[in-house]
Amino acid sequence: MLDFCPMIPIYFIPFLLATNTVGTLVLDGIPEIPARIAARTAQYQNARGAVFLDFAPDGRGMLIATRFADTMQVHFVAAPSAARTQLTFFREPVMNARFNPKVGTSGFYFTHDRGGGEKFQVSWFDRKTGRATLVTDGKSRNESLTVSNTGDAIAFTSTRRNGVDFDVYHLDRTTPHAEPKRVKKLKGQWTIVDFSPDDAHLLLKNYISINESSLHLLNVESGKISVVDPAGLQTKISYGEAAFGPEGVVFFASDEASEYRRLAAIDPKSHRKRVITPDLTWNVAHVVASPDRKWLAYVTNEGGMSALFVRATDKQDEPRRVELPKGVIGGLRFDGASTRLGFSMSAANSPWDAYSVDLSSLAVTRWTESEVGGLSPDRFVVPELISFESFDGRKIPAWVYRPRDGSPRDAAKKPHPVIIDIHGGPEAQSLAWFNPLTQFFVNELGAAVILPNVRGSDGYGKTYLTLDNAEKREDSVKDIGKLLDWVATQSDLDAKRVAVWGGSYGGYMVLASMIHFGDRLKCGAEIVGISNFVTFLENTAGYRRNLRRAEYGNESDSKMREILLSISPTTHAKKITKPLFVAQGLNDPRVPASEAEQIVKTVRENGGAVWYMLAKDEGHGFRKKKNRDAFINTLGLFFETHLLK
Repeated sequence: MLDFCPMIPIYFIPFLLATNTVGTLVLDGIPEIPARIAARTAQYQNARGAVFLDFAPDGRGMLIATRFADTMQVHFVAAPSAARTQLTFFREPVMNARFNPKVGTSGFYFTHDRGGGEKFQVSWFDRKTGRATLVTDGKSRNESLTVSNTGDAIAFTSTRRNGVDFDVYHLDRTTPHAEPKRVKKLKGQWTIVDFSPDDAHLLLKNYISINESSLHLLNVESGKISVVDPAGLQTKISYGEAAFGPEGVVFFASDEASEYRRLAAIDPKSHRKRVITPDLTWNVAHVVASPDRKWLAYVTNEGGMSALFVRATDKQDEPRRVELPKGVIGGLRFDGASTRLGFSMSAANSPWDAYSVDLSSLAVTRWTESEVGGLSPDRFVVPELISFESFDGRKIPAWVYRPRDGSPRDAAKKPHPVIIDIHGGPEAQSLAWFNPLTQFFVNELGAAVILPNVRGSDGYGKTYLTLDNAEKREDSVKDIGKLLDWVATQSDLDAKRVAVWGGSYGGYMVLASMIHFGDRLKCGAEIVGISNFVTFLENTAGYRRNLRRAEYGNESDSKMREILLSISPTTHAKKITKPLFVAQGLNDPRVPASEAEQIVKTVRENGGAVWYMLAKDEGHGFRKKKNRDAFINTLGLFFETHLLK
């Protein structure tokens, strides 16, 4: 949620057609960026958001993450609409922060990264001294920081043993100078979900793939582990978020016997369970319980829009829906008194901001109101949700942002050029939240922007999720072909001026679309994209490899390897004849920089034109504003040069 493209302008950078290095950016084949481009992007790059992190233990204020300088940092907000006081001032972004309820607001734990390498570390920040103390080893990847109910301990998972598997560590904070203790050696991807009310157990999730996982209980003292729901070991079930309720009951979301992840409850001892939302036809996206375990809150994802519900855990009555504007909700967390629920929310025309809801009255309070670069929110376009028929008769949903009448001069011209923005994952989902880049495309370039949720996207049932797996990979590319057919039926859209752009798996989709539909596209742009499935699987970080094999197929199997090579963009790069822009972070552990280097090299060897940008201090995407600024300005010039004309 933190990567919502906070940006500020650069006014001039001498980009040359030859390779040029500006700061940490290597610019290859990129022309000079005119000052007018920077002037047009400036206000959109100044848009920012605020993400709720945690309530103060005494109930007076909250921690949020926002960006005033180069990266997201932790700020304290004393009251609704109060000033945001910045607490951390690191060069690298801070991803998360949690207070320790035992010591009040005198300090907090936080997670951080270095150079985009995603070897996340946990540190303690002392507000009295302003100093941060490293808790983890500084080398491995550490995840799922969880603070105990009393504040006497924290727990996290770490790859420090072998760089691949996630073991569980526990740190007793009552003993001075104590070191984290490994509680359980595990194999694969494990995350900590919650501490039990008595802090004696940890609720864990073992993630195999988006379609398969299981829930477990771990005794902190003995290291004994047991399964919460045996059904998860007997058949493929996808478990979502979970939380401890009263008397050891576990609330969780799962797609057992359903297309969607429904809310359920189980007694881990007797394994008796009940489905709380039996008729739900959308996924339960978030689940959280209050510290006193008397309240449960959950969010449903209704076609890319969120609905928030609260209910008492000791009653069977209907949940109460919190009345909110249409948007996307995340980051749920109760306050220490179990009287308020905090969360973050964004809409297509409104950035992320921090909110709370009173549990007794359901009154909603907005704590922050983030700046949008001085732009008028009235100019922001709200998308239309459409669906188009694909090659097999299946309906594919998509968000369509159309330039409105009264937009800038060039935006008012019809038919509009089109930018198809394809999400990554591939199991992600394009949601109706605020993206200043999308608004820039619509308002300043005069382009319609379409965000399709092609087959394989989350949010539309578990069958839909598997329609692009392994040998069916290119079926999702065929969806883009049918979207191009739909564009041709729209009188206000110009089917002769269409571009594709996306990141990560979306980057693969860009390259594949340019190969299959190059005669119907003007250009394509991708960031941190997969160019060859075999080299990607061989070179992605070890802790991710099996997770990705579950989705794409195992490259070590000769038959699957042949299929993966046959559909890889590098195999067919000679078919990419339209202009291509590639951007990459050097330290990316997910899609290594070699994926970008090889597609740039191969396309150029075949006579193709490529703009290439490499950021030496970034990983899977650009999180530092100076890099995002340069990227957005270059992307703006690329589309102006190759799409609009």
